[in-house]
Amino acid sequence: MKKIILTAVCLLCVCISMTACKNTKNSSSENAISSSETETTQVTAPQSEVGYDGMKEIGAESIKEGEYHISVDSSSSMFKIADCILKVDKDKNMTADIIINSKSYDYLFMGTAEQAISDDEENFISYTVNNADQSVFTVPIEALDKEIQCAALSAKKQEWYDRTLVFRADSLPDEAFSESRYNNIESLNISDGDYTVEVTLEGGSGHTNVQSPAKLIVKDNAATAEIVFSSNKYDYMMVNGEKYLPISMEENSIFEIPVTGFDYKMPISADTTAMSQPYEVEYTLYFDSKTIK
Repeated sequence: MKKIILTAVCLLCVCISMTACKNTKNSSSENAISSSETETTQVTAPQSEVGYDGMKEIGAESIKEGEYHISVDSSSSMFKIADCILKVDKDKNMTADIIINSKSYDYLFMGTAEQAISDDEENFISYTVNNADQSVFTVPIEALDKEIQCAALSAKKQEWYDRTLVFRADSLPDEAFSESRYNNIESLNISDGDYTVEVTLEGGSGHTNVQSPAKLIVKDNAATAEIVFSSNKYDYMMVNGEKYLPISMEENSIFEIPVTGFDYKMPISADTTAMSQPYEVEYTLYFDSKTIK
């Protein structure tokens, strides 16, 4: 009787052992599949919005021959552009030198990543190195203020990544344009004096606004506006590369700045101290000449 019981127990142990081995094998197989799937899944940084509402394409015919530093919006925080130089030749061809601090990318391709994979290497854009040891990619530009598809080949992963770029016309000086983009005091024929004008702020998170109408002072064919922010957390503004400090920060941050033009979105930036550290935010101001009183 003891022998029979012992034999049954041994058989039971063998069955349990076989089942455990089978489950372990299945688990290992599932883990291998999961690992494989993880390795082949391409992880990309979140994409950011580029450009601005209502932007219209600007072709080379609207830009004078020359070289200009220009701001570029990139849909990826991983594709960091340190500087960009727009070049317009006498035949109205536009190119841009995209300058990147790192050697993170081997090539650029003007199109999508899918198109780059199936295209010939001769159509890939390689980089040169400037005196500052930065990568310089020279790319053709279809138009300013237009979403342009660009693919970048990662030097480390050897994979193509999609980027969307916008070369911002509003970052160019007025003298870069064949014709003035906006009205000014002279074209509007406004005499010296104190006025008010409706003004609209756009950009940033959308939570900040400015007082409208704004005070407008005209003197010697130049206009100065008093900009009153809805917050007192702005400690300086930048207009055309010039820094302006507030005349008051009691209840609101108040600035006196030059109005470079009316009836267009005038680019400015303002430094906010509302966050954990100061941050310069890009905005536009639109001064409506029809509302000048």
